[in-house]
Amino acid sequence: MILYTIMPEHLIFPVDAAVYEKRKMVYYDGIPFLVQSVETGEYEIVQNLSTNPFHFLNAKYAPGARFPASLATS
Repeated sequence: MILYTIMPEHLIFPVDAAVYEKRKMVYYDGIPFLVQSVETGEYEIVQNLSTNPFHFLNAKYAPGARFPASLATS
């Protein structure tokens, strides 16, 4: 079966709610990020929420990058 739709995949096939409980929005270097906490006491970037295109060019702010939780502000 093929499903043709304009709706995003996460709206049609939602993941478990427990995945979203670990995520939150924080500011790191003045840039907003959606992050999730990892076992090492760090945050892993899930999504860059900045509106500045130059923030997407820096690998330091790419999804999957990690930074200490102590450097983040809410």
